[in-house]
Amino acid sequence: MKEQLYTIPLNDAINANDECPFCFIERNVEQDLLDFVLGSGSSYMESDVREATDKAGFCRNHFKKMFDYGNTLGNGWILKTHFLRLNQDMKSQFQSFTPQKTPLMGKLKKNAGAGNPIGLWAQEQEKSCYICKRFADTYDRYLDTFFVMYKKDGEFRRRIQSGKGFCLPHFGDLCTAAETKLNDKEKAEFFPVIFSLMEKNMQRLSDDVAWLVEKFDYRNHAADWKNSKDAVQRGMQKLTGGYPADDPYKMK
Repeated sequence: MKEQLYTIPLNDAINANDECPFCFIERNVEQDLLDFVLGSGSSYMESDVREATDKAGFCRNHFKKMFDYGNTLGNGWILKTHFLRLNQDMKSQFQSFTPQKTPLMGKLKKNAGAGNPIGLWAQEQEKSCYICKRFADTYDRYLDTFFVMYKKDGEFRRRIQSGKGFCLPHFGDLCTAAETKLNDKEKAEFFPVIFSLMEKNMQRLSDDVAWLVEKFDYRNHAADWKNSKDAVQRGMQKLTGGYPADDPYKMK
């Protein structure tokens, strides 16, 4: 399959020989979004961008990454107008709030207050994130591209099948997407191959971590580390995605 502009990131991710090509893509896209939100282009000063960030806000994870990224003024501007919008919304929520009367037996239930509208509103703010939403939209397109390439590009399929597999979260996404991206015949071929690939590479990580532990036994002091020196961060990535050993991404 001739390389197109939209296939380059996936090919780059496969060529990186990473524990998960989608983790590789996720990191690059997230860094691009941090550059867009807070970088030297000053997107945070554009009214349409600020309107979107004011409305969506950011999750705890991305607020931390924005803080680590730097640009105190940019973060300050984003927080300033986001607080203005959020405070107005919060006052409106408070004005329309009426405590519900709870039956006596209802007080004994573990989640008796789960339907509190203010609690639900606060949870919505916690889950809403401008960067998460932008990434999710981009990620969906990469999942589509993966299956287009897997079906049409034999070399791409061969590299996937001989690679290191995927982290568990992205593997799960692939399995879910395959149900609608592949026909019955294609699924009958895809799932056994991808299951075998994951079994082999999960065992590889398990063996690497096990040998790392054994290396701390004084009897193995002089033994070869094999592939275990970075087994902890690779094992964590395999189980949950991401790059635990990465330094914070900072403003250039």
